Amino acid sequence: MIAITGATGHLGLATIQALTAKIAPSEIVAVVRDPQKAADTLPQGVVVRQGDYNDPASLLAAFQGVETVLLISTSELEYEARMREHKNVIDAARQAGVRHLVYTSVVNPSAESAFGASPGHFATEEYLRASGLTYTILRNTLYLDIIPMLVGEGTLPSGQLYASAGDGKVSYALRAEIGEALANVLAGQGHENQVYDIAPGPAYSFQDIANGLSEVTGQPVAYVPVSGEDIAAGMRQHQVPEPFINLLLGMNQAIKDGEFDAASPAFEQLLGRKPTGLKTYLAGVYGK
Repeated sequence: MIAITGATGHLGLATIQALTAKIAPSEIVAVVRDPQKAADTLPQGVVVRQGDYNDPASLLAAFQGVETVLLISTSELEYEARMREHKNVIDAARQAGVRHLVYTSVVNPSAESAFGASPGHFATEEYLRASGLTYTILRNTLYLDIIPMLVGEGTLPSGQLYASAGDGKVSYALRAEIGEALANVLAGQGHENQVYDIAPGPAYSFQDIANGLSEVTGQPVAYVPVSGEDIAAGMRQHQVPEPFINLLLGMNQAIKDGEFDAASPAFEQLLGRKPTGLKTYLAGVYGK
């Protein structure tokens, strides 16, 4: 059996949906905090078990009879909380006799990264390697799906795109396709103790995004580089929570530092086809 943590989140659900095309749903364990709420969300036949990242006993029970666990990294932003939750999952998997743990990390994880999630990913990778479990690590780039959050939904009435990432570039990937890649790893063989950079080339700058938006909308869109302080001030005017502001500023700084400017064939190989590119995605979201 294969257990998926965070099973009702965007990536967890995408992975389960792709996995049901490869193995029987009864061989998939969806680990969720609230099984009642999950029942209407998950595909028919998937086994639902209660498990909370902050409740080691629930995780141990959820992993009984499971051979492989997919640990989808927590959405918790604070480092100590992230590490506690990830360690709880890894420890419970080891205690339950799980053979293989697959983990969703980030490209170029670093203890010194400005991106708030990166130090936790770096430390989790080290902890997982030391655990004795067979592992597979997918180091995910940023999702294509976050572009509307960064540039605005549907339209850009001002015709301007603001960011504090300078000329930094990102190898974006579609979240649903990362789910497919994860399903292929979970259902496949030969992935033991492997690390895959899920970072398809080419990488794109915010200027490239602006150019793409201009092309698909037929309206001129200009990229306006600004400081992190200006971005933060604008978000505070709209009552954006401070932890999210810090996460976004750190992500922009990491982009500026080149941490997401990566290119690997691994994603295409795991998918078995070329992944969705920036222009195709922008046309689907913003095209007329």
